[in-house]
Amino acid sequence: MCTEKNGFDRLMGLMRRLRAPGGCPWDAEQTHESLKRYLLEETYEVIEAIDSKSSQMLKEELGDLLLQAVFHSAIAEEKGEFTMDDVLQVLCDKLIRRHPHVFSDLKVNTIDELVTNWERIKQEEKGATRRSALSGIPAHLPALLHAQKVTEKASRVGFDWDHVDPVFAKVLEELKELEETLFTGNQEQMEAELGDLLFAIVNLGRFLSINPEDALRKTITRFMRRFSHVEDSLHAQGMTLQETSLERMDALWEEAKKIERDK
Repeated sequence: MCTEKNGFDRLMGLMRRLRAPGGCPWDAEQTHESLKRYLLEETYEVIEAIDSKSSQMLKEELGDLLLQAVFHSAIAEEKGEFTMDDVLQVLCDKLIRRHPHVFSDLKVNTIDELVTNWERIKQEEKGATRRSALSGIPAHLPALLHAQKVTEKASRVGFDWDHVDPVFAKVLEELKELEETLFTGNQEQMEAELGDLLFAIVNLGRFLSINPEDALRKTITRFMRRFSHVEDSLHAQGMTLQETSLERMDALWEEAKKIERDK
């Protein structure tokens, strides 16, 4: 058990043992590169646990995510690059440095001021290598989240609308432009217009304080739940999707929606 005060140190010890001679062959052969997929998977499993509102599930998945940080730190330690203690020290220093309104005498009156100051400190940390207001956004973020980050950063330097009406109008404008490209048959143009529409919708979500990743993920969950209702209902009748008309499937789909509303 890793429950005593030095639980974190014991966790690091367990990881070192797993990678040492006589340990686990799979753990021993992992690299920063090979672990990337697991880091992403564990991150999304934490999100799933949060959405499930299960504290037990969240506790377990946070542990799995923490293991990834421990794993990478152990690999770096073996190479003589840094240790987990170094990681924690850098993190603590960063938290103190980026919260002068908590750990020093800086005064902030609004959340906007706080965010602006946070961005200024980050720019100072990175130095002259980050000159663009859009710098510092991880290139490998999921596209919707990446778009949200871009619009947020642009907004912080004043490149933004004052209220939601023109943002909604922009969505309608992009939808109309996409519709017009359907008649051209130009695949590249259609792709560009679909991208513009998605970007405009993400920006609308920002104005409505709706995270587009969360919104889409919940829609996917609803779709899968309703689709399962259609499948299960047909199966109970001894039928398959292939044997059923679209009208019948639509009726069952609406039935699934009604069940959700009634709940």
